[in-house]
Amino acid sequence: MMSNQTEKAEIFRALHEAPGTFVIANAWDAGSARILTALGFKALATSSGACAGVLGRRDGMVTRDEALAHSKAIVDATDLPVSADLEKGFGDAPQAAAETIRLAAEIGLVGASIEDATGDPQRPLFDASHAQERIVAAVEAARSVSFPFTLTARTENYLRGNPDLDDTIRRLRSFEAAGADVLMAPGLPDLEAVRAVCAALSRPVNFMGGIKGKSFTVAALSEAGVKRVSLATSLYRAAMTGLVNAAREVADHGTFDYLDETLATPAVNAFMRG
Repeated sequence: MMSNQTEKAEIFRALHEAPGTFVIANAWDAGSARILTALGFKALATSSGACAGVLGRRDGMVTRDEALAHSKAIVDATDLPVSADLEKGFGDAPQAAAETIRLAAEIGLVGASIEDATGDPQRPLFDASHAQERIVAAVEAARSVSFPFTLTARTENYLRGNPDLDDTIRRLRSFEAAGADVLMAPGLPDLEAVRAVCAALSRPVNFMGGIKGKSFTVAALSEAGVKRVSLATSLYRAAMTGLVNAAREVADHGTFDYLDETLATPAVNAFMRG
């Protein structure tokens, strides 16, 4: 088990060191993980929003135990490396972020992200020094395990009402100085901002796709300096869009035209294990 986890961790680290840009696809359950694996992605991630949706809740309303159980189901469903979206680490103190990373490594994850959003609308972001302390603790926990756990540090400026590029870069630089392996700033508005972030950092940058009007081609992101592209909740939302549209057709019109666009049961089963 640990040998296999070490192998996955080394493969994941190598993806960040290889030339070019790779896409890490966000699964939301074991079945989607198996489908994405079969479609040829090289690594998978979880999504806090998709995890919450699977449990019938809104993003941010999931406990650490629930998030780790969700992550483990995805880890167990694939032979690919899996990195988890672990929000702020399920606690404000640096020790909480560190404990979350230690537990993440125990369940088979080879990477995870910790963000600087507080979850408090009155104070949406941790102050910069505290945010850095939390990443320092998370990095120390990542380094304490016996394999190369990839720690991603993300600033939520653009998602939490502070679209300040200079402050975003300052925060990411502080996370880089703290030892984070990958840096991330979800919600960057344009390729110019993406280029500025990538140019300001020496570690790999993850771009979060999935926001309408603020998602760019992999080729354009690669040219801008991005190493990794994640998809956030977008695949989950695409699946839920299909569900809503099909169910509305049946409920409102009594027709089943949606069947013309769906995979047949044997085709879906082909992605699954016996």
